[in-house]
Amino acid sequence: MLPDFRIRQRDYLLGIASALTQELDLETVLRRILRASAELSGAPAALIALRQLPDLNGETIGPFRIQAHYNLNPTFVKQFNGVLLQTYGLTESDPLPLIMHELKLRLAAVVRQGHYDIKGTVGLPLISRGNFEGLLLLFGAYRAPLSYGPEIERMLQTFANQAAIAVTNARLYEQVAHEKMRLDAMLDGSADGIMLMDAEHKIERWNRALVKLTQVHDLEAIGKTHEDLIFWKSREPGQDLLEAETSGWPAQMNTTLYVEGDLLRRDGSTIAVGVTYAPIFRNTRLVNIIANVRDITKFKEAERLKSSFISGISHELKTPVALIKGYAGTLQREDANWDRATINDGLAVIEEEADRLHTLVDNLLEASRLQAGGIELRYQDIDLVHLAGRTKRLFAPQTNKHEIIIDFPEDFPLVRADEDRIVQVYTNLLSNAIKYSPDGGKIRISGKVEGNEALVSVSDQGPGIAPHELEKIFDRFYRAKSDLTVKAKGAGLGLYLTRAIVEAHRGYIWATSQLDVGTTFTFKLPIQ
Repeated sequence: MLPDFRIRQRDYLLGIASALTQELDLETVLRRILRASAELSGAPAALIALRQLPDLNGETIGPFRIQAHYNLNPTFVKQFNGVLLQTYGLTESDPLPLIMHELKLRLAAVVRQGHYDIKGTVGLPLISRGNFEGLLLLFGAYRAPLSYGPEIERMLQTFANQAAIAVTNARLYEQVAHEKMRLDAMLDGSADGIMLMDAEHKIERWNRALVKLTQVHDLEAIGKTHEDLIFWKSREPGQDLLEAETSGWPAQMNTTLYVEGDLLRRDGSTIAVGVTYAPIFRNTRLVNIIANVRDITKFKEAERLKSSFISGISHELKTPVALIKGYAGTLQREDANWDRATINDGLAVIEEEADRLHTLVDNLLEASRLQAGGIELRYQDIDLVHLAGRTKRLFAPQTNKHEIIIDFPEDFPLVRADEDRIVQVYTNLLSNAIKYSPDGGKIRISGKVEGNEALVSVSDQGPGIAPHELEKIFDRFYRAKSDLTVKAKGAGLGLYLTRAIVEAHRGYIWATSQLDVGTTFTFKLPIQ
C-alpha cells in the first residue's frame, strides 16, 4: 500500500495529466504545466524551453527557446534565453544525454555570472512519441535545494511525458489553426471569386471577391447550393456543371471544367465571367468541387475591340483600294476618249485615296511602334500659336461649313517639344472636330497659361460625346457608338496616338463634352 500522500500525489498527477491532454491552446498548456510541476515538486520556480520548429523557409532561430516561466527573475530569463538560442554546435540530432548535459553547463554559467539564488536544478526532458519537444526545468534555492529520490523523479518524468504529449497536441493544433488562417487570407485576398462546395454542390466557402462579383453575401451563400446562386444570362457553347456531371464529369474525364458566359447578378445586371471547376477526390470518392470565378469583362471588351478594329480596318483599307482600282481601270479604258478635266479629276481622286491609305498605314505602324517601345522625340523651342495657324491653313480648304478660329493671348510662351509630333496632335484634333460636327459651326483653337504649363484646347459645336464614353475615346481602336461614327471614316487610332504623343512630352490630354452643344479636347505641355 502506498502512503496517503503518495496516493494523493498520484491522483493529482493523473488529474493534471488528463486536463493537459484535453487542452489545445499552447500558452494555456504551458501555464498549467508550470503551475502543476511547481506544486507537485515543491520547486519555488520553473521554466519550459521548447525545441524550435522550422519556419516556412525551413530555418530556426536556435535549438531552444524559453516559452514560459514561473516565479523567475526577468534578468535571468533574458540571459538564459540568449544562451539557449545560441547553437554552439548543438543540434537536435545529438543524443539526449549530451543535450541535457550541455544545457546544464550553460545554466550553471548563467547562474555564476549573475549570482542568482538557484541551486539543485532538476531537468526533465519533454518526450512525445519519441520526439524531444523540449525540457522542463525545476529550480531550487541555496536555502532549499531540490533533491528527490528515484521514485519521485520517475513520477515527475511521467508527468513531463504527459506534458510533452499535451505540448505536441497543442503545437499541432496551433499549426493547423495557422494554416487555416493562411488559407482564409489567401481565399479572401484572391482577386478571383472562389467557392468551395461539397459533392452535392452545397456551398462551404464563398470568398470576398465572389461577393463583389455576384452581389450575394457570403453568410447568405453558405449552406445553399450552386444552382441556387449561379444563373447564366447567356453562355458560350459547351456544357455547364450539371450537364457535365450528367456526361460523367469528373470521374470519367478527371479534368477541370471551364464554363464562360454572362452571369446574372443580384441587381439584375450581368458580368462576363469564366468559371473553372476543379474536383477534389479522397480515395477515388469526390468530396469537394472548387470553383474559380474570374471577371473577364476586359478580355471580352478587348475581343470586341479587336473584332471591331478588324472589321473597321478592313473597310478603311477596302474603300481607298476600290476607288483607286476603279478610277485607274476607268481611265485605262481603250473604248473611251476622256477629256483632260475628267482625267485630272480621276487622278485627283486616286491621289487623295492613296494619301488616305498612306496615312492609315502610317497610323497602324505608329501604333505598333508605340507598343514596342514608345516615341522618339526631337526637342526644340516651338511656337504653339504658329503651329495652330499652320494647321488651320491646311484644313480650311477642306470645309466650307466651319469657321476655324485661333484664340491665343499675346506673348504666348514657347515650349520645348517635337514640332512634327505637335503638328500631328493639332491635325488629329482638328480633323476630328471637322469630321464629328458635319453640320458646321465654329471650331476654336485656344490657349492659356497656367503656372509652368501651356494649355491648348480644340472645341467644336458637334453633337457631343456621351459621358460614359469620354474615358474610353483615347483607347486604341475605340470608336464612340453613334450614327456619326458609323458614317465617319476612321480606325480608332487618332486619339490613341494623340494621347501617346502628349504623354511622351510629359503632358496630359482630356476631353469634356455636352450633348447637342459640342466637345472640347484640351492638352497641356510643360513650358520648360
